[in-house]
Amino acid sequence: MKNFAGKVAFVTGGASGIGLGMARNFLAEGMKVVIADYNQEHLDQAREVLKGNNATHLIKVDVADRASLRAAAQETLDVFGKIHVLCNNAGVGGGGLTIDPEFDEWDRAIGINLGGVVNGVKIIAPILIAQGEGGHIVNTSSMAGMVPLPHMGAYSASKYAVRGFTEALRMDLAPHGIGVSCLYPGAVRTQLVDIPEDDSGAPPGELGEFTKNLWAAMRVAVDPMDMGRLVLEAIRENRFHILTHTEFLDEVKERHRAIEEAFLTDLPVPQARADFENYRRATVDRLFSMEAKD
Repeated sequence: MKNFAGKVAFVTGGASGIGLGMARNFLAEGMKVVIADYNQEHLDQAREVLKGNNATHLIKVDVADRASLRAAAQETLDVFGKIHVLCNNAGVGGGGLTIDPEFDEWDRAIGINLGGVVNGVKIIAPILIAQGEGGHIVNTSSMAGMVPLPHMGAYSASKYAVRGFTEALRMDLAPHGIGVSCLYPGAVRTQLVDIPEDDSGAPPGELGEFTKNLWAAMRVAVDPMDMGRLVLEAIRENRFHILTHTEFLDEVKERHRAIEEAFLTDLPVPQARADFENYRRATVDRLFSMEAKD
């Protein structure tokens, strides 16, 4: 999607951090933007930041609640008439360890980080398809969807799942001329993580060392406006992967090499299996390379 002026974006988690960075970059391109967020304080702050801009509309919405999200989508259509860009950006941290016996926080993290993306797509993608004007969807994963993140099992599971879901979405929407991207942020200045002025409140032991290193990284995190600009560029070019934090590049390369080396190459491959793989790969390559409408 190369032409932005006059088009409508719907951004979840849009009242702060990366979401607000996206929204402000979209507005600078002449778009109309709906900022959907659950946090009323963040919505109030965003309203103040964007005061005087009549191309914005703010809605309080719970992305884990399908009725709430469906109502927000309808309100967007009532106010602006159409939706062209969907950014499923709302997310939460935490959620607990993989071995934590409790389920409430786990379910909350999965319900928002993954469920919110699924809900947004399944409610709004049909609107984009019906309009027949193309468009673009950006789903926010995380570098935790590329590399392991210690002590955060629910968060990692949700972000890896968003990556897989978004790959499937790219193929499903390609024939409709709708582009799809997956965003993998590392440290960005957002309100997802509270950063204290010093490390005195860190827990003891290994978890404390991890926490202090995370806080240090967040203190020099990327500006959300820069992230929004990079997202906009990716939409313009219909790039699937949006990878902005090069400090992870060496690890990603090493992990991919380890996966390649783990294949047992001396095992036989019947021709029918090889034929299926060639067909599957050709189908994926064709769908991923299809151009989106302007």
